[in-house]
Amino acid sequence: MKLDILAFGAHPDDVEISAGGLLIAEARKGKKVGIVDLTFGELGTRGTVDIRKEEAINAAEIIGCTVRENLGMRDGYLRNDEAHQLKVIEIIRKYQPEIILCNSPTDRHPDHGHASQLVVESSFLSGLRKIITHDPNGNDAWRPKAVYAYMQFYQFKPDFVYDISEVIDEKMKSILAHKSQFFDPNSKEPPTVIASEHFKDNLISRASEYGLQAGFRYGEPFKAFRIPGVKDVSVLF
Repeated sequence: MKLDILAFGAHPDDVEISAGGLLIAEARKGKKVGIVDLTFGELGTRGTVDIRKEEAINAAEIIGCTVRENLGMRDGYLRNDEAHQLKVIEIIRKYQPEIILCNSPTDRHPDHGHASQLVVESSFLSGLRKIITHDPNGNDAWRPKAVYAYMQFYQFKPDFVYDISEVIDEKMKSILAHKSQFFDPNSKEPPTVIASEHFKDNLISRASEYGLQAGFRYGEPFKAFRIPGVKDVSVLF
């Protein structure tokens, strides 16, 4: 099955937090979008693997994902090596996305930076036809047209901001579908930074901040790994 946009996340909920609005908006336009989580987030302070699997499914339904998969890599030990690359290459060749979204190159959680480098390099390597993966049916070379990193805990100067003004409520619903991970005043789980009310409120304020700078009510910022080109200057308005 071919996808238009494939978003990778080191952990379940990474994509929803940072690029959920883009995926929702593009799915509404008829694009086929998908999410691939690299790990189950099993080292996370809150929740369990089974709980997080169910939450990921619920969030994907809200977004309108055509597919959501998990590669089952080890949480906390993501590495950009051949074994990890071959798994990512298999997925890229399987879904042949035009655009790939990935984690931020530098961030608070080490897995995020490692995942970013892994996906960016695998996206290039996927286009080399002499690389043979373990999947005998998935070895047709494929390279996406573009790879973009979404912003996470640490900020960077974005190369573009995507307008999510019309889908901000759905984006928040997809995030909060990961109930074990985010603010719940009645939760008995240990406190964490992302489970705080402050973090939840900041998701809205950050979207407002970058939306304002780009002329939108709410926006999601992205980094490009090569200079974006346009054929119509009006798309930059």
